Amino acid sequence: MKKIVPIIVALLLSISHCLATGNYATSWQKGTSFYEQKQYDSAAFYFEQIAAQKPQNAELYYNLGNTYYRLNKIALSILNFERALRINPDYKEANDNLMLAQGRISNHIPQTGDIFFIKWWDSITNPTKATLWAIIALITFILIIAALTVRHFQKPWEKRLPAQLPGILGFICILFLFFAFSAAKNSEQHSGAIVMEGDAPMMNNELKGKPMTLLPEGTCVKIISRKDNWVEIRLPDGRNGWVQQNLLEKI
Repeated sequence: MKKIVPIIVALLLSISHCLATGNYATSWQKGTSFYEQKQYDSAAFYFEQIAAQKPQNAELYYNLGNTYYRLNKIALSILNFERALRINPDYKEANDNLMLAQGRISNHIPQTGDIFFIKWWDSITNPTKATLWAIIALITFILIIAALTVRHFQKPWEKRLPAQLPGILGFICILFLFFAFSAAKNSEQHSGAIVMEGDAPMMNNELKGKPMTLLPEGTCVKIISRKDNWVEIRLPDGRNGWVQQNLLEKI
């Protein structure tokens, strides 16, 4: 009896996985079909069914972005293009359509250019590169072991590897591990969000008085901190303020 239980559990898990895969494929096919027929509400329904499973699929969010753009739901369109780019920063079509959607924002807040080393660091610690840096760090560690082994077994009259080589490789290994850790942390603590309602009031630090400004729908912001149902944000032009949490959707 004890041997049968794990078999039953494994069988149920396999069936569940097959059903999920089948539903995924069916929803994708129906969403694509409705989009081609210009029935965008139905297309969005089926694409959202897939998105509810939170897959790491840039094409899905690209399709959703296009669908909501056709429905003139600009904030949702921008949100999904940004999600596609978060998974695949080199997705040219998503980036092109994102700029097209942002062009539909009234009173669009332009992005202030970051200093070159900030752009460099953001590129290095992009969440999508965490695995790459970890693999490189592992390869470097293997090279350290290999270098130490070769030096240990080399004969005195043979040309020896430089004594500094393991130390240099060790420094490189630690550097790539740091990159991997930073990229993984950025993945867990992603702070981008989209303003989902038009004329969203941004308040000062005291949360009193008149709004500092009214944010247009579709504005991309960075979350700095939280306090009750308020969120401190940074605008693309560098200004900081507070908005209500329910007016934002995380990327």
